Amino acid sequence: MLETERLILRRWEESDAENLYYFAKDPDVGPIAGWPPHQSVEESLHVIRNVFNGREAYAICLKTDNKAIGAIELKLNGHTDMTERDDECELGYWLGKPFWGHGIVPEAVREMLRHAFEDIGMQKVWCGHYDGNLKSKRVQEKCGFRYQWTTEGVDVPLMHETRTGHVNLMTKDNWLWQKLYEAAKSVQNGRKISDYVEAGGVAAAILSASGRIYTGVCVDTCSTLGICAERSDAGNIQRD
Repeated sequence: MLETERLILRRWEESDAENLYYFAKDPDVGPIAGWPPHQSVEESLHVIRNVFNGREAYAICLKTDNKAIGAIELKLNGHTDMTERDDECELGYWLGKPFWGHGIVPEAVREMLRHAFEDIGMQKVWCGHYDGNLKSKRVQEKCGFRYQWTTEGVDVPLMHETRTGHVNLMTKDNWLWQKLYEAAKSVQNGRKISDYVEAGGVAAAILSASGRIYTGVCVDTCSTLGICAERSDAGNIQRD
């Protein structure tokens, strides 16, 4: 089980079938992602047993009630056509329509990326979307995925059609850089301490060998006694 501020990502259970059907029967949810709306609770139960049974398949749940409102999965080698490497995987996700527009999928995706890179040793996470699926495209952009290529005539077997597909990628190096950037940005807060001292206009973040992130900000004075953000950062590591 994985957790974020608002969410629990947990294994699917057969008791989730009714909730899954409630959201997956909506024609605005599945078809744009490449699968038809569910027709019954029995079909949803079959999907839980035979599709959502991967090692890294999770139900997206709100902490308030732990009920499944969507799905997210890291599809490992052998279960994706995007890679043949054991240290790479494909990310897939969808969310029930009543919860669109609340930042839930980006929150879940960020935790899955952390899990992929920190817990299960991935070096790359691939993610795609079909032409016209602007919500999925936006999620990938917000989470830092980088565009790789577009393919025409992609077979969508469950919908019995072909589409244009777009593929994006997150590498571990890019994920670490983004993590450091966000850490530095979180402490940047330029302010005037006095007529002679200002602080926080520049921030820096350093990743230690142990995997811990240290942050620091600059202190500017009217003399030469100031300190740059990088030195402040290094000092935090030495004091730890």
